[in-house]
Amino acid sequence: MENWRKSSCSGPDDGNNCVEISASPTHVSVRDSTTPARATLTLPTPAFTTFLDALKRTPETR
Repeated sequence: MENWRKSSCSGPDDGNNCVEISASPTHVSVRDSTTPARATLTLPTPAFTTFLDALKRTPETR
């Protein structure tokens, strides 16, 4: 998985603080765009979808 793309909610300053994802038909990988050489989190696509759905239901805590 090499097609990394930044989150659409990447924040100010050209998205200096955001996550990137890379998807294949079976898995989705997530990494910190500020340290792309560090570890990534890779989940099966159904688990990633469940994770996103849970985030959408969680109120923002800023």
